[in-house]
This record gives sequence, structure tokens and C-alpha cells, in this order.
Amino acid sequence: MNLDTIESYVANNLRLFVSMAAGLLVIVGIVAVSVFFINVRGAEQTMVPDVQGRELTSALLELQVKELYPRIQLRFTQSSSDKGYILEQNPPPGTIVRAGRRIQLVVSQGAMINTIENFIGRNLDEVRLDLLAMLSAQGSMLVTLGEPLMYEHSLEPAGTILQQRPEPGTSISGSTQLELVVSRGPENTMIMLPDLMGLDLEDALEMIGRTGVDFEFSVREAAVGENPGTIVAQSPPGDTLADATTRVEITMSAPTNIFENEVFGLFRYEMARNPYPLLVRLESIQPSGERQRLLSVQYAGGPLSVPYIQPSGSVLVLSMLNREIHREFVNPQASRLPPGRF
Repeated sequence: MNLDTIESYVANNLRLFVSMAAGLLVIVGIVAVSVFFINVRGAEQTMVPDVQGRELTSALLELQVKELYPRIQLRFTQSSSDKGYILEQNPPPGTIVRAGRRIQLVVSQGAMINTIENFIGRNLDEVRLDLLAMLSAQGSMLVTLGEPLMYEHSLEPAGTILQQRPEPGTSISGSTQLELVVSRGPENTMIMLPDLMGLDLEDALEMIGRTGVDFEFSVREAAVGENPGTIVAQSPPGDTLADATTRVEITMSAPTNIFENEVFGLFRYEMARNPYPLLVRLESIQPSGERQRLLSVQYAGGPLSVPYIQPSGSVLVLSMLNREIHREFVNPQASRLPPGRF
């Protein structure tokens, strides 16, 4: 092989090597660029955060971290307490989207301007329950009752709202205090006192509950000729006219036929005085879990005394307007009565 042939062979192989090297570099470059764009595209995918219930500023910062942008829509609600908070979002939390996506946010503008309802002629207890229901539903009360309330005698039933301020129909846009004038009922109303003499405890408490008479119990051992466990004295006597505020003194003789695991006692509790009678209940929760009503009566407050016969270990629960105000365990020692009244 001559020198020219060798030089030609080397030149051809060198060109082939350079071509192969250049091709390999191109392939590596294509692969690198592809990997780069794949990574960049992957970085554009992000998860939508949960911003519902968040304050707007906090929600915007969270979206900014995810490279997402808000589209805000305002909406009035029933409560002024949620103003500026996110009510709804779209797409929902957990959705995978590209960075730069716009997220629809519905933001509370608070309570829109409302008007005061007409409460005149309604019962105060019903209005209180309505306001509590609004508090439970909205988390805050736009209208609150101003305390203390004002009361006056009128021909309307006790507890009826006679006047209000602000006037019905007044526009409001924020928390407003409602001032009410409430009826105490007719002045010097006369009632017929029930005759409780000779009744057993259950029947006596049932009649007291029906008539709503003010009362106070005392208990003593049965005297000769008296039936144990019955009403043996009442003052003023039954079937007589008396002022509706008259307190009837009732004396009961102690029962002798209670079971071994039962307790006879006298429940006592000093209640706050009310401007007019309110619904008061005394119930017993027995060890078995059974709940028994002992007394349900419209009661104006003051000292409350109620005899009871209940299983040992029971719990006595006193409530007013369906709200518990006191509870106590039945005391097994209560049935060991000392001589005389207690």
C-alpha cells in the first residue's frame, strides 16, 4: 500500500469519526433539551390548596406560593362575622392544575343591610329562642336584647312585647341592640286557688302545674288520723279567690310505704325572681337512665321546694325555659326524717 492510499484511508476514517462524534453530540443535546422541558413542564403542575373558611389575605398568600391567581367574586351573607372570608372556591381543594391557573374565590361581604323585625305582640320567650337559633346558625347575633328589659302591667298576657326600639322596619347594617317593653300581665289579677287537701304527692304536683299557683312545701310526720304521703294542710285554703301572686303554704305528711332502695326528701333551691312566671321543670334521672318529670309549672322564682320519692343514686335536674340551672344527687340520708317539720 502506497503512501497516497494510506493518507486517503486515514482521511476517510477521520471524517467518519468526526461525523459520528458530531451526531452523538446532537443526540445528547436533544436528550438534554427534552429532559429539561419535561422537568419544566412537571414543575408547572401544582395542587390547589384548601382556602375555604380562610381570611382573604391569608388565602391570597397561599395561592401566590402555588403560583396560582385569584378571580374574586363578592357575596352578601346573613352574618357580619364572616366578612372578608372565603365561602367557596373553584377548582376544589386537591385538584392538580398548571401554575398560572386562575382560582375562583367567593368572598363574604358580610351581612347586607337588613331591617328590624316587628316583635310587638310576640311572646318574649319565643323571641329569645328565635335569636338563639340565629346565633346557632350564623355564629353571631346581628340583633341582641338590651338588658335589663323594661316591664309594665297591661291587659296583655305576661311576657307579651308591648313596645320596641328601634322601630319595626328600621334599616340596620351591623350589630344592633333591641330595647323592649314587656307586659307583666294585668295588675291585681285574682285566681281561684286549687284544693290540694288529701291528694298524694303526684296528684298535688300535677294540679300545681296546671294552675300555676305560687307554692311552698313543708313536710312532717303524719299525725293521728292523717294518711301518710298526702297533703294534710294548705294555707290559704283551696277554692278561694286570691291575688295571682299569693304563695300557698302546703304541708305534706311523710310517706311510710316507700321501698328499701327509695329515698323520700325535700328538694330546695333558691331561684332568682322573674318579672313574670316562666316555665320551670324538675326532673329525675334514675340510675337506670330513665328520665322522670316531677314538676312542670309556670313559676315566678324565689324559694322552690318540692318533695320527691326517688331511687337512691338518682339525679335531680332543675331547668328553666329548657335550660338547666341546677342538679344534685338524691341523698340517701334525706329519708331519715327528724321529728317535726323540715
